[in-house]
Formats: sequence, structure tokens, C-alpha cells
Amino acid sequence: MAVRYILTDYVSQALAQAVYDKLEDGTFAGRIPLCVGVVVFGITLQQCEAELRSTLEDWILVGLKLGHSLPVIGDINLNKEPQREPVEAV
Repeated sequence: MAVRYILTDYVSQALAQAVYDKLEDGTFAGRIPLCVGVVVFGITLQQCEAELRSTLEDWILVGLKLGHSLPVIGDINLNKEPQREPVEAV
């Protein structure tokens, strides 16, 4: 059985919705429409993609830490309270 990580899946699904634009000066802008405020710029498309991943990850972590409501992406809802299992279950 393959191990799945919810944050990895969330980031992957969010990045699948990324929109990139080539700007007049030849640089690139990237954004994820569902993730308000996640906008980056890069000299190359590859740099823009890497920066978008990093910015998205930081945006998620800050949102979780501050209790912000994050968008449901795919079937992943990070706003649910975590379910804790007793130590004996591990």
C-alpha cells in the first residue's frame, strides 16, 4: 500500500491549477487562483514554477498556523480539526 501525504497531495493539486503568464519583458508570472495572494515572478518559467511551489508551501503553513480558512482543493480540506488516535494505536 502506497503512503500518501495530505500536504503533498494538496500542493500537487493546487499547482495543477496554476496559471502562468509571459510578461512583456520576457519574464514570467505565476498564480494559483484559488489561493488568494499566491503570486510569484521569475526570470524563467522553471524559476517561476519553483518559486510558486515554495510560496504556496509557505502560504499553507502560515495559514494553518494562524487558523485561516484554506480553500478546499480537489477533495482535500485542510480546515478540518485533526483526528487524534490514542498512543496505544501506534
